[in-house]
Amino acid sequence: MKQWLTRLFGGAATAAPAQKTPSTSLSGTAPRPAAAASPDAAAPHVDLAFYRWLTDPVRGDADARAEAGILAELARLARDPAAAGALVPRVPAVVPQLLKSLRDDSMSSGELARQIARDAVLVAEVIREANSAYFRSGRPVTTIDGAVMVLGENGLRILLARVAFRPVINMQGGRATDRIVRLVAPRLWLHVDACALAASLLAPELGADPFEAYLSGLVLNVGLLVAFRLIEQLGHPVVPQSDAFCAALLVGARELSAGIAAHWELPPFAAAAIVRAGRPGTQPLAEALGRADLLAKLRLLLDAGVFGAGDAPLPALLAGPAQKYFERLGNRDG
Repeated sequence: MKQWLTRLFGGAATAAPAQKTPSTSLSGTAPRPAAAASPDAAAPHVDLAFYRWLTDPVRGDADARAEAGILAELARLARDPAAAGALVPRVPAVVPQLLKSLRDDSMSSGELARQIARDAVLVAEVIREANSAYFRSGRPVTTIDGAVMVLGENGLRILLARVAFRPVINMQGGRATDRIVRLVAPRLWLHVDACALAASLLAPELGADPFEAYLSGLVLNVGLLVAFRLIEQLGHPVVPQSDAFCAALLVGARELSAGIAAHWELPPFAAAAIVRAGRPGTQPLAEALGRADLLAKLRLLLDAGVFGAGDAPLPALLAGPAQKYFERLGNRDG
């Protein structure tokens, strides 16, 4: 594990003898990531462990026919982004308007504050976020003008994107029939939040724009939410757990995410990077997303006790900037 983490994040950790690691606590068939020759070889192990942690509240068995039916419907939705997008709330209209304004160099802080002030809920959220550990400046923020001044342009853009996407992903208040979504969505939001932050931190060293990476990171796994809602709509009370189904669902969900990004009229670069995230030899933004996705999964799995500190001392393995990013992911607010 140490070898592939070091290679992935460019760390200079000293070598250590390889250790035999047991299977994850969530499944007897999902091995912990052992030392591997490359991130490409290790990532599937992390993905499988993450999938089983994510779906643990609703996991169950399904026969091959049921799994094939779910995957076929998932493929159909990938060809119909509008139908897929209808299965999750749309980003509030005020936020794209504000994000567009934030790209206008002539827009003053006062004008930005007035735009935000049009939505009382948004005002409360922005002030709350500005006082969170995620953005805290060391002094209490009580007004929208104060939040704008403290956060600066890029901080405000990130905050607005986070405020907008949290209710889209963390659907705890969804319909009573959405049992799977209600139980899984809070865990998925933890990953989305961590992935977006990690992408924005990794972006500069890879030659990508931090805010573009953050925005793309928020959308990277929205397709998973659609997949879980689809499973329930098809009449399945649990999420299947076979290795083959997991791998296919994760691929299909990523394609859904790219389609939804385009349907939501996010910049074209976002959809393109989402499709290529995690693939070797890809563009800087897609590389940032792939690394961020894996880093966020590792952080959550360690925090959840799926990977123990004894057999996967991740912070000690992440030298240089990556260790700082990993620690910051562990200190974020939900």
